[in-house]
Amino acid sequence: MEQSKLDPTLEKMRRDWDERARENARFYVNTERTDWTDDDFFASGRRTIAEEILTDMTNICQGKEPSQMRVLEIGCGAGRVTRALAGLFGEVHGVDVSGEMVSFAREALKDMPHARVYQNNGMDLSIVPVADFDFAFSTIVFQHIPSREVIENYVREVHRLLKPGALFKFQVQGDASIQTEPDDTWLGAAFSDEEAVAMAERCGFEPRYRHGAGGQYFWLWFFKR
Repeated sequence: MEQSKLDPTLEKMRRDWDERARENARFYVNTERTDWTDDDFFASGRRTIAEEILTDMTNICQGKEPSQMRVLEIGCGAGRVTRALAGLFGEVHGVDVSGEMVSFAREALKDMPHARVYQNNGMDLSIVPVADFDFAFSTIVFQHIPSREVIENYVREVHRLLKPGALFKFQVQGDASIQTEPDDTWLGAAFSDEEAVAMAERCGFEPRYRHGAGGQYFWLWFFKR
């Protein structure tokens, strides 16, 4: 894939999310409310971990102790889920296309030296200084990306950084009935079940489990072959 062809899309993603962060970062990270307090915002991140991580520790940890695991998060936003991940795992690294969001996340993680976040270019993970991740996670992120090429490149990049056999658990937009503009950075590209499976195969993953095809929250369990 040539990044130059995607540069306008990537620039719009960065610009739109910087603007959203400046307007109300926490609302655009979690639209349940507009007036998040610190306690409530980070409690919502812990709920996400309780629902999507703690219920799935066999697949995620595969016998490892969480405190010994290195974890990658795609789309860290303002650190809502990143902080909760850092409360469970030994080392956490996150990326986001928005420098404004990353600034909020760094503030949220300032008392957690084992958690680090980086502004990336919106399509790859070259900014991440380490590899050999035991687990990768992304929630309410890919559903905002307007380009399937960008999403698939992220999946390929996660494969590059994961240990063999490790899990990438993430969520995409599964409702193909939603009609969006090609550069819509709020309602992004949708995947059918067949398209998700094909993407996994192209990127070197086993698509072992899938849940929610056809809906807004289409969860995928991709294990690195």
